[in-house]
Order: sequence, then structure tokens, then C-alpha cells
Amino acid sequence: MAADNAAKAADAQTNSSTVKRPLYEGSTQYKSWRYSPEQLEQVRTSLNVAAVAVIRNTFEADEPGSSEDVLFLNANEEQLLVKLYITKIPQLCGHFRFPEEVEATAISYLKRFYLKNTVMDWHPKNVMLTALFLATKTTNNPISLESYTSNIPKTSSSDVLDLEFLVSQSLNFEFAVWHAHRALWGIWLDLQSLPDILEDLRPQDVYDIAIKHVRASRFTDAELIYTPSQIALASLALASPVLAERWADSKAVAGAAQPLSATLDPTLGSIKYIITQMGHPPDVEAVREVDRRLKLCKNPEKVPGSKAYLARQADEQRRADEKRNKKAEDIRRAVTEGGNPFGSELNEDEKAQHLAELDDDDD
Repeated sequence: MAADNAAKAADAQTNSSTVKRPLYEGSTQYKSWRYSPEQLEQVRTSLNVAAVAVIRNTFEADEPGSSEDVLFLNANEEQLLVKLYITKIPQLCGHFRFPEEVEATAISYLKRFYLKNTVMDWHPKNVMLTALFLATKTTNNPISLESYTSNIPKTSSSDVLDLEFLVSQSLNFEFAVWHAHRALWGIWLDLQSLPDILEDLRPQDVYDIAIKHVRASRFTDAELIYTPSQIALASLALASPVLAERWADSKAVAGAAQPLSATLDPTLGSIKYIITQMGHPPDVEAVREVDRRLKLCKNPEKVPGSKAYLARQADEQRRADEKRNKKAEDIRRAVTEGGNPFGSELNEDEKAQHLAELDDDDD
């Protein structure tokens, strides 16, 4: 009986070890940046409601009754403004001739930032510039700060650097991004190796159309809901439904109840709808109206020169001075009481023990 149980356990372990886990499922993107449409709406709405409450209280603390006539932005209006600045990133990348990896990464950073922050605290313009500059470094396509800012009108080095830590922190310092354009290229290479796909069935213009759909998907929430490979396959299906079906069916597991293309069809249909209906720049006039209202409901604590901003700066300076004075007082007390602020010296036994540990580390 024991031998049978051991054999079953060994078989189970062998079977589990043969099941390969996709690399994507080990990524921070898979673990931290995937949402359902309902979850996305909840995150943005909760963030907006909390921000409005804080800003309203700040207005009231400065001047009671001053927030009554303020028309705050809602979550959808915030997203409209963010989307406009998402569409600015490809333009800047074209100007600097950055590769597509930089463009796609910067757009992902900007989307992720506004899942933790609100435009009423941080305007998307400078966040966008910082996200793009950060993306040049994380994708190993660096550019000097001076060359970057000097080629963007009305932009100083501080506009970029002042937000770099905040953006990195909002990303949880998770800089790696898996992109749909890479997945599409992998599918395209796969198609070239399929025996029943002749060259005349996969003309180059099919890939060119598909990559345009991938780029359009960046203006949407698709990457926050679906995997890069799903977005890539949906983009290919928009360009050539036959090629997308052939590729999907070539990946089906033997003995499956139905072709993989049939299983994926509902998901691909949803992605295709998102790309075709939402994958375009927003209406400029609508965004202009949102931006005009933002000037009236922006968090005064983030507006340099405002009373709330100066009060917050003074409070932060006071806390920093208190912390510095406390540290200085602790050092003074240690010295006056005969202690050593740098710690007591090691005796001979402790020195010998530390040397032995160092020797052990070298082995």
C-alpha cells in the first residue's frame, strides 16, 4: 500500500512538472496589472471619489463654502484627458525616432500611473513626459535629459525629474512590460512555418494592417484586461480572419472538444470591438472643456504659490526640522552621557568571531 501511494505521488509530481507554466504568468504584469472591466471602473471611480473628497476639504479649509460651486471631474472625464496625452506619445516618439518598444512602454506607464493617482493632483502633460523619459531608460534606449527637454517646447529638466520617483513608485518599481506588438511578430513568424499556409495567403500587407490595429489598441484599456497574445491575435483576425483561425487551430491540444479558434472567439470578439470602437484619439473639443474645468478643481496643495501649497510646504519643512532636531538631540545626549554615537568598540573576542565569519564567507 505504501509503495502504491509512493508511486502515485511520484506520477503526480512527474505530471505536474511536465505542465509548463507560461512565462507571462510569472511576470509582474500578470500578477499586478490585470483587471476585469468592472474592476477597472471600480478602481477609477473609487480613486476619483476619494480625490474629490480630499480636494473639497482643502477648499473648505482655505475658505468655507468655496467648494459649493466647483464642478469636479468624474472618472470618465479624467480618462478622457489621460487618453489625449496617450495619443501625444507616438508623436513625440516619431520626433525623437524612438523605437516602438519605448512608445508602447511609455503608454503602459501612463495608464498604470492613473490607476494609482488622479489628474486633479497630477496633470497628465508632465506625467506623460516623465513616463516617456523613464521608458527610454527601462528599455535601454537612453537619451540625455538635456537633449530630451531641449527638443520639447516649454519643458525644463525639473518638469521631468521632479515626477520621476513618483511615477516609479506608482508603478511599484515594476518596469518590465509585455507588449502585443511582440506577440504579433511571434504569431507572424509561426505562420511562416505552418505547412498549409502558403506565402500568397500571408502577404506583407496583412501584417501591416494587423500592427496598425495593435497600435490602435494602445489608446484603449485592452492591455489592462487581456493578454498581449490575445490582443495580437484579435488584431490579426481584424486583418485576416483566415490566418488567425489557422494559427489558433494549430495550437489546439489533441483531443479537444472544439477547435481553439471557436473557444477563443468570444474573447477575440470583445477585443476587436474595443479596438474598432475605442482605438482612436478623443474629441479635442471635449478634452479642452475637461482641461478648462480642471484648472478650477485642481488640488490647491499641488499648485505652486497657492495658500494651500505654501501651508503644506511649511508643514513638511516643520516635520523635517523636528526630525533633524530629534536626531541631533539623540546624538548630543549619547555624547554627554558618555556613550558613543557610532556604537561601542568590539572587544577581542568579538573581533575574532567576526574575522572567523568573514573567513567562512570566503569558502
